[in-house]
Amino acid sequence: MKQISIITINYNNASGLEKTIRSVVEQTYNEYEYIIIDGASSDKSKEVIQEYQRYIDFWCSEKDSGIYNAMNKGIQKASGEYLLFLNSGDVLNNSAVLADIHGFLSGEDIVYGDLVFVRGDGEETVFIYPDILTVDYFLERSLGHPATFIKKELFRNCLYTESLKIVSDWEFFVKKIILEGCSYRHVKRTISNFDTNGVSSLSAKECNRERELVLKQLFSPVLREYFQEAEQLKKLPLLDVFLRLSKTRRLQYRIKPLLLFILKTDDFFSGRK
Repeated sequence: MKQISIITINYNNASGLEKTIRSVVEQTYNEYEYIIIDGASSDKSKEVIQEYQRYIDFWCSEKDSGIYNAMNKGIQKASGEYLLFLNSGDVLNNSAVLADIHGFLSGEDIVYGDLVFVRGDGEETVFIYPDILTVDYFLERSLGHPATFIKKELFRNCLYTESLKIVSDWEFFVKKIILEGCSYRHVKRTISNFDTNGVSSLSAKECNRERELVLKQLFSPVLREYFQEAEQLKKLPLLDVFLRLSKTRRLQYRIKPLLLFILKTDDFFSGRK
């Protein structure tokens, strides 16, 4: 069994697919399994796959019901201990990525590095993910799947939710890290360059709608109220926070439980119990 399975999904993005494939096959470390799931593309994607077929362990070109349906197909075919989702258009940062990272895949459930966001005009921004992941962090952000190695066993009876179009990977991380307390590790190494022209970059409104739906499904109304209040308070100067709370004549009753909840929650999910 290979240590790493790399899964690439693609639909009508032949040029992006070739860039992705080349970044994989040019790795100096080659103890990986490579899987490509194409959604019956009508461009030259299939020809690109066939050109590089000798480097690919499994591929198919057939209709699917969306991004996460295709990713789930890849998961079901993968045999590696850790899975990396590198969709067409995304590329490994350089040829030494897997050589540098494989030694860190030593037991944690989720191992993640940093990510370069590449805009349509070619401008690049490096995003450095935090070492400690908290509830507060996931209310605003997520982990980048092109920079995250996930143990395959975490997907046992828990594939991506295919009814979601944009945030199913975020939902997965919330379930595994926040609710189930899976172990994780941040490696200070840029893993991939992420093409921001993808679906999740195009519809912020839809992304927020899906996130709200997930939060309603995963957390009780009481917890959601705490989350919302904490988010609002974070945006205010400290004096305004106290003035707002004092107007309710319930300062001690409202702020003490809220602060205790935030502190206990962040301590718990950052491993400081």
